[in-house]
Amino acid sequence: MHLHIPQAATPTRCGQYFAIFLLAACAYSTQALAQSVALSGVLGSKALLVVDGTAPKTLSVGESHMGVKLLAVDGEQATLEIRGQRSSLRVGDAPVSVGTRRDTSSSNKITVPVGSGGHFFTLGQVNGKSVQFLVDTGATSVALSEADAQRLGVNYRQGQQVRLSTANGVALGWRVKLNSVRIGDVEVFEVDAIVGIQSPYALLGNSFLSRFSMLRTSDMLVLERRY
Repeated sequence: MHLHIPQAATPTRCGQYFAIFLLAACAYSTQALAQSVALSGVLGSKALLVVDGTAPKTLSVGESHMGVKLLAVDGEQATLEIRGQRSSLRVGDAPVSVGTRRDTSSSNKITVPVGSGGHFFTLGQVNGKSVQFLVDTGATSVALSEADAQRLGVNYRQGQQVRLSTANGVALGWRVKLNSVRIGDVEVFEVDAIVGIQSPYALLGNSFLSRFSMLRTSDMLVLERRY
């Protein structure tokens, strides 16, 4: 489905569907006082945290970032202090939220601030597990790398095999159906996706975006659900 966006407000296209994207940071929009924290990975005794959807930050035990303090690391689990509350997270868990929740009346709208280079990044969930998305209006569908699909528990090898055109030639991919894709308080079910891209980020493509009207202001991308 074609997305109509006013020409003066068209988001920066993030290159071709299977390109490797530059690492960039963008603050995740929160419309209330809640703080969202996800454990993206563990590097020995260090933890890779995503706080309020910003770029992942590596912390050693005892260090703090945006008010979140790393207390301990044990295997794939980290113990954190968030706003004075102790929480434990495992790699791939859905983000924990501490503080005032968002007003549920805005649950049909997603707001994403523009980041470096005009790209839009947002923390989301696939099948209830956290993932960092890059908004790509040029992607036909949501797209995941094999590594992300495995971490998210997507049984992609049972999907339909397809051939993907990549920067390195033709590669094998799989067409699948995701049970759910969630951004903030907005959740969409039965979302078409492709697994097999070579990208450090999952792509939030048109199998999700086409369900929303899209408006770009000077510093925000606003998605409002149509159906």
